[in-house]
Amino acid sequence: MPSDIEAVLFDFGGVFTGSPFAAVEAAGARLGAKPGQLFEILFGAYGVDGDHPWHRMERGELSFAETRERIIALGAQAGFEFEPIEILAASGGLEGARNVLVERVRTLRADGYRTAIVTNNVKEFSDRWRRLIPVDELFELVIDSSEVGIRKPDPRIYQLTLERLGGLAPERAVFLDDFEINVDAARDLGLHGIHVGEDVRDAIAELDALLAR
Repeated sequence: MPSDIEAVLFDFGGVFTGSPFAAVEAAGARLGAKPGQLFEILFGAYGVDGDHPWHRMERGELSFAETRERIIALGAQAGFEFEPIEILAASGGLEGARNVLVERVRTLRADGYRTAIVTNNVKEFSDRWRRLIPVDELFELVIDSSEVGIRKPDPRIYQLTLERLGGLAPERAVFLDDFEINVDAARDLGLHGIHVGEDVRDAIAELDALLAR
């Protein structure tokens, strides 16, 4: 561990799996929606922690069934008829674990780094996403928004993670996420931040360079 970083924190969806964002945009285009319109109906202003049904579900305040009904109603108000489950399933957002990153996390653990997941997620999806990768083997800590009642980019979720890692100083942790606003929120607290794009190998290279400093 040549660097001062002790812990590497990861988002889950869009980092260990493909991101649903492009597929949602494609579905919106098929429905005749404007760019970003279907995404906002489904997820709200995702970079803000608000009262949209999806945000409330990720904080554990609504069930998936309740959220689905409210999103269908929001779509109807905007003149669209769609099934959220079909769009999410077609997105592949919970499929295709990126094995190269899984193997990198294994080497991080072997090298003595502490690892954690910090995810905006849904209670009903918990068993499914945890089966995609060996979560208990790879991570000593999982912070799931639907369990703790806080979702990114609320700074409290990063602070809670650091507290549960024994009061770790922010500058001793790095956070990887596919949603840049979440990365910015972590940086604002003093964590190192890495944005994960389409090719996860670019993010791994950036992480490796950071750890080698």
